[in-house]
Amino acid sequence: MLDPLRPPGPRPAVHPGRDSPISTPTTPRSTGRRRFLTYLVAAPALAVGTQLALDGEPAEALPGIPDVLDLGDALILAGLPTSHLLVLEVTAAGRVVLQLPRLEVGQGLTTAMAMLVADELDARLGDVDVPLAPARPELLFNQLTGASNSVRSLYDPVRVAAAAARARLVTAAARRWSLAAGSLRTQDSTVLAPDGRSASYASLAVDAAAVLVPAVPAVTKPVEQQQLVGRATGRIDARDIVTGKAKYAGDLDVPGAVPTVVSRPPTINGTVRSYDATAALAMPGVIGVVRIPSGIAVLAETFDQAMKAKAGLSIGWNPGPLAALSDEDIRRKLRDAQPPFVLPPLLTRHLDAEFDFAFVSHAPMEVLTAVADVRADRAELWFGAQAPIVAQQTIAAELGLPVSAVTLHVVRGGGSFGRRLFFDAGLEAAQISKAAGRPVKLMWTRNDDVRHGRMRPASHHRIRATHALGKVVGYEHRVATVRTDFRHGLGEALTAAAFDLSVAGITLSQAFFLLTERLPYDLGLSSQSLAEVPLEMHTGSWRSVYSGLVRVADEVMMDELARTLGQDPVAFRRSRLSDPAARAVLDRLVQEGGWGRPMPAGHAQGVAFHAEHRSSVAYLVELDATDRTAPRVTKAVAVADVGRAINPRGLEAQLMGALMDGISVTLQAGVHIDNGAVREGSYADFRYARQRHSPPEFAVHLMPPSGPPGGAGELGLPAAAAAVANAWARATGTSPRSFPIDF
Repeated sequence: MLDPLRPPGPRPAVHPGRDSPISTPTTPRSTGRRRFLTYLVAAPALAVGTQLALDGEPAEALPGIPDVLDLGDALILAGLPTSHLLVLEVTAAGRVVLQLPRLEVGQGLTTAMAMLVADELDARLGDVDVPLAPARPELLFNQLTGASNSVRSLYDPVRVAAAAARARLVTAAARRWSLAAGSLRTQDSTVLAPDGRSASYASLAVDAAAVLVPAVPAVTKPVEQQQLVGRATGRIDARDIVTGKAKYAGDLDVPGAVPTVVSRPPTINGTVRSYDATAALAMPGVIGVVRIPSGIAVLAETFDQAMKAKAGLSIGWNPGPLAALSDEDIRRKLRDAQPPFVLPPLLTRHLDAEFDFAFVSHAPMEVLTAVADVRADRAELWFGAQAPIVAQQTIAAELGLPVSAVTLHVVRGGGSFGRRLFFDAGLEAAQISKAAGRPVKLMWTRNDDVRHGRMRPASHHRIRATHALGKVVGYEHRVATVRTDFRHGLGEALTAAAFDLSVAGITLSQAFFLLTERLPYDLGLSSQSLAEVPLEMHTGSWRSVYSGLVRVADEVMMDELARTLGQDPVAFRRSRLSDPAARAVLDRLVQEGGWGRPMPAGHAQGVAFHAEHRSSVAYLVELDATDRTAPRVTKAVAVADVGRAINPRGLEAQLMGALMDGISVTLQAGVHIDNGAVREGSYADFRYARQRHSPPEFAVHLMPPSGPPGGAGELGLPAAAAAVANAWARATGTSPRSFPIDF
């Protein structure tokens, strides 16, 4: 058995036919004759958490908690006890099937995992399938998609599982041919003998199921022998997506499930006082009307009929708990929650600034949809879930059923950005199905999600930078936000990783803040703190969570400090980055982006840097603000260091998406609160960037591989948003203090 506490470092080769000192991991007996399952029995994932302590890499002048243990490390540690339950299957039809305990929401995770499997197993990429695993309670904390952690946490386990599968296939071929297993090799889903004989994985699958102890070491390839990893690759599901073959929750044809919509209150968390469904029930196609805690549900033969009947309901509403609050009231509460600065200016000069960030909706392209079939003794559901175990447990409790009686099928989602960490639609669908006594297909409208869904909380930031003799000697960043809801299993995961909140005396939000927020620059005595204002509204993790706020304000301040001290913004940053890898990213950006080139009046460049998830990135954008009412990013360049990119093409897409998010929330997209109600209701007024707002020129440059994969899904947003803000400031001569700028 592999030692889960072995120190990190290169692992010997895994190819049969090469000597290897590593012992073979044991695998349990197969469950059937027509397929075999490879269970990862002990993944050395703990190495990810101790990498920095052993590599001897330079630390920042004042290392913070994320330098030693970041959120991704904590989640990996929490999942370590169940990482051996990862399942890889080779079928008699020649398909290699990895049951993925994560959610695919367009980030390309299934493609990255297929590449890992194909590379390690020496299989053809086209032979690999990566379906999404249903909710599996036995995985505990190993089925949570978030924190840019999926590739980081699965990289070793998936490779080890594939190596174990390959060892068993080779052993089966050796027995068939009466040859030494070490003399065989694998290629293109086939085992090859020195004398020219070959056997496909399909033909060996049944025999391999009987192999209990492989005759060759089941160890992973050294990275220099990887063939697919690091090669730009198209998505394995691209054709299915563009042809409509890929199925989302709304595409599922579950017998008897009828289209369903919900009429919701005009204010946040309002409640039903009274209702009359007589007129709605008399309308064509209407099947039923039921009351649930969040509103009145209408079931009909078609969604069009359900929507029309919803409009025909007569409902009296009680106002929600925020009915007396609007944006300015919330901003006042946030400002009042700010603690005072620790360091008074005294004899030093100082630069103070305050920043406001508006609420932001996730607004994924695919609206929330869930199918539920609830019976007296069981329930079955289908929807996109980032935290399916928590969803399953919560829905079971709501229905009064044991968890074992609730089956949750995880379905791909059309975007998320943190939205599908919560399962509002799944819970409502279960409530409606139980009340109506039949299966339902519930669809939220865009208006439902913008006005009653989750939002990135509004925040207020107060920053003081003190400087003397041309040097920054102190930096304080005080953050106040509306409380972020993290009730999707994060607290339990942190506790499992030995991060005891009760002993630390901090809230779950503060723990998240401590594990993610890191100032990469040496700015003297630095501190960051988080205060929260509890409001009865739906909030949630929005792409990059706190970093999308904190680091944007930090990077705007870096530009302002550089101007105050008469220094170039890039040179100012570079001189305060003690990490050589970070400086290399910034140097590459200057080279590739043409920093400092002459720009016409009203045009300017902006830069920003961010490091998180054991990765780093820098953006340079050029912005045309000659028309201040319609600023346009005309060019963008990103340079990223993610350790080892599994699929560079997928990474480029992530960094492009982060740029579009950054353009949106910096320049124009936000949500207003008017007397307890959300003003915006669709893409028409929630002004997210369109195709016309994307830069005509965009390039991504990746640093050479330097270690295990870091996180990338949320990495780009803080630097992209800040680079846009800094370009705006230089183009207009006005430093932004409130985001979005045009609100």
